[in-house]
Amino acid sequence: MLLTIISIIFVSVFLSGCVGQTKERTEGTSRLSPKETAISECKALCESALERGEDLSNGPCLANELEGADGWVCDVAHSPRQAVDNDPSNQCSAYRAGVATHFVEVDTNCELIRAI
Repeated sequence: MLLTIISIIFVSVFLSGCVGQTKERTEGTSRLSPKETAISECKALCESALERGEDLSNGPCLANELEGADGWVCDVAHSPRQAVDNDPSNQCSAYRAGVATHFVEVDTNCELIRAI
C-alpha cells in the first residue's frame, strides 16, 4: 500500500514537471520577435484601413507606434517608390523625429516592402 502511494506521488511529480517544461518550450518558440510583431501589426492595420475603404494611394503613415513592438512605425509606400512616398507629410512623424528607430513599409495592397 505504501509503495503504491509513493509510486503515485512519484509519477504525479514526474508528469507535472514534464508538462511544465513542454509548456515553457512551446511558449518560448511561439513568441514573435519585435520585428515580426511589427510586420504582423502593420499588415493588420493596413488590411483594416482597406476594409474601411481608406485611400492609401498617398502613402500614409498608419501608426507612429505599434503595439508590442516598441520603436517601430507602420508606413504605406509604393513599390517602386513614387514621389508621394518621399513627402514628409505622408511619412511617420515618430520616425522622422527619431522617436521610433525602425519602420515597416507595406504597399497599397498591404504586402511587405521592407522592415528595418
